[in-house]
Amino acid sequence: MVRRFNDLNIIIDHFNKYPLITQKHSDFELFKKVVGMLSNKEHLTLDGIHKLISIRAAINLGLSPELKAAFPTIETYPKPFVKDQTIKNPYWVSGFTSAEGCFYISLKNKPSSSGLKIFKL
Repeated sequence: MVRRFNDLNIIIDHFNKYPLITQKHSDFELFKKVVGMLSNKEHLTLDGIHKLISIRAAINLGLSPELKAAFPTIETYPKPFVKDQTIKNPYWVSGFTSAEGCFYISLKNKPSSSGLKIFKL
């Protein structure tokens, strides 16, 4: 579990160096886009929130029933397709991400000094 926003860069750097070779790579690319949007404070605008929800609809299992009800007109963000699924690095490990892994950010109601509470990956 990652608890600080800046620590997400460690994870992003790792998967940039040792890329996922399954369709989970497309979730990772969308996750990176979300982290970039949060870094650029795009989530503070209505358009930014809609884009984040659109991206969320494309990641993992999509939107929860609550989010679908709250944002009924959101269109799913285009999900990148992973064409090349060859292992490029002998140190590549997939077990912890291909089965139960997911890219997920959870924002709590009570912000910390950084404005964000908990990040789960």
